[in-house]
Amino acid sequence: MARRIAAGAAFGGGGIGLIGAAAVGVLLAEAALAKRSVRGGSAPHPPSADGLYGVAYANGSPPLRLGILGDSTAAGQGVRRAGQTPGALLASGLAAVAEQMVTLRNVAQPGAQSDDLDRQVSLMLGDPVRIPDVCVIMIGANDVTHRMPPTTSVRHLAGAVRRLRTAGAEVVVGTCPDLGSVEPVYQPLRWLARRVSRQLAAAQTIVVVEQGGRTVSLGHLLGPEFEANPRELFGPDNYHPSAEGYATAAMAVLPTLCASLGLWPDADQLEADRDEDILPVAKAAAEAAAEAGTEVSGARAPWALLKHRRRRRLPPATEPSTAHPAHPAHP
Repeated sequence: MARRIAAGAAFGGGGIGLIGAAAVGVLLAEAALAKRSVRGGSAPHPPSADGLYGVAYANGSPPLRLGILGDSTAAGQGVRRAGQTPGALLASGLAAVAEQMVTLRNVAQPGAQSDDLDRQVSLMLGDPVRIPDVCVIMIGANDVTHRMPPTTSVRHLAGAVRRLRTAGAEVVVGTCPDLGSVEPVYQPLRWLARRVSRQLAAAQTIVVVEQGGRTVSLGHLLGPEFEANPRELFGPDNYHPSAEGYATAAMAVLPTLCASLGLWPDADQLEADRDEDILPVAKAAAEAAAEAGTEVSGARAPWALLKHRRRRRLPPATEPSTAHPAHPAHP
């Protein structure tokens, strides 16, 4: 695991290196100030978005099953309506592309670190007749802020992906966002947070691809778009995304989500005019960590497919339906 992280860091510009005692003091002071600034706002408890989407496509076919796992970003903390959460946006988008109903189950936990994924996967796989067709995991920010060792972080993520893939689910992971873009974070902590976030994202990509999953870089989930439009793209606590921010992230993940189920045209064909390529896994991981919306999936080992998929406008946000499908869900 350490070798994988080192490989990603090498392509991504090397390690952080040693910093002096004075620099450590400045960073700790900046971190304390950032925490006080973030906590000055408040984020509502994420609304439950579990339910049925795309009822207009009811045609007798069983619904697709979508599972969401991860932290507060996956849960949708920061918005008040279920239809504004990333799970609801992805379920609505998947239903529109597949022209099929989608059932959503979200077990993400605000504040979760990667070591909570084992519990979440157990919840997701607890009912053998309701195994998801595809799962989306968004995790990593709390690992950085709580200084979880990267080897520990990616080991837990790899185990979660492996269990889901063994159960028959496709897996898409939104990698660690760029914490250097959180508005109350100042230099030099901003530089350090950005560097650590990207290195964790690269390591996450390497282990996910090894386990047969796909990744989408969410580095800019809290990146340039947020820096340019902080009032529009951050929520009331200045940390979690607003409804517009979650929609931006969902638009980046949706094409990969659909491609994992074979629902995206020319799913894995390279487009040279979009700087797509087949690269060593570590190099692909580092490049993806530096550019939001970049997908990495496995090719023949040790190579990976780097893609910049065209985003698709999401359908209008909808609330989950309480209606039941005409046919029972497929086992």
